[in-house]
Amino acid sequence: MSNHHLAADFKAGMRRLGAGVTIITTFDGQTRAGLTATAVCSLSAEPPQLLVCVNRQAYPNKVIARAKRFCVNVLAGGHKALALRFAGATGHKGEDRFAKGRWNVLATGAPVLDGALTSFDCELARAIRSGTHTIFIGRVVAVSMRKGGKALLYADGGFAGVARGPAKKKKSK
Repeated sequence: MSNHHLAADFKAGMRRLGAGVTIITTFDGQTRAGLTATAVCSLSAEPPQLLVCVNRQAYPNKVIARAKRFCVNVLAGGHKALALRFAGATGHKGEDRFAKGRWNVLATGAPVLDGALTSFDCELARAIRSGTHTIFIGRVVAVSMRKGGKALLYADGGFAGVARGPAKKKKSK
C-alpha cells in the first residue's frame, strides 16, 4: 500500500471515530483566534491537564504558541452552527468567527463561550510538533460548567447531540 493510500485510508477511518466537538480559542493581547476541534484529550487530573492537536497550517496554531494560553469550549447539541463557523465551513475567518455567540473570559483572557457545556481555561505547559500538527498541553487554571444540555458529537461527516445518562442511584444504608 502506498503512503498516499495509507494516508487516505487513515483519514477515512478516523472520520468514523466519534468525538466530542470543541472550539479552541486563544487571545494574544491583540488578536482572538479559534477553531473547531475534536482532537482533545484529558491528560492528567493531578495537575489538571489536557491536550489539543492543532494543524500547524491553521492560523490559531501560531496565536496559541504566541499567547501561551487557550480555552477548550465543549459544545452543546445546539452549537452546530458555531462548530461549522469555527471550522471554516461558512467562510468566516479570524475575528469574524466571534461575531456569533456570547464570549467572556475566565483567568487567562482566552475567549470563553457562554453556554458551552464546559470551558477549560488553560495556560500552555508544553508544545510538541508531530507530523502536520502541534500537540498543545494545557494546564487547566479555571473551569466553567453549565447545568444540563446535550454534548455535540461528530462522526463520519455528521453531528449528533447526546444527553447525559440517568444519574446513578445511591444505595441506602
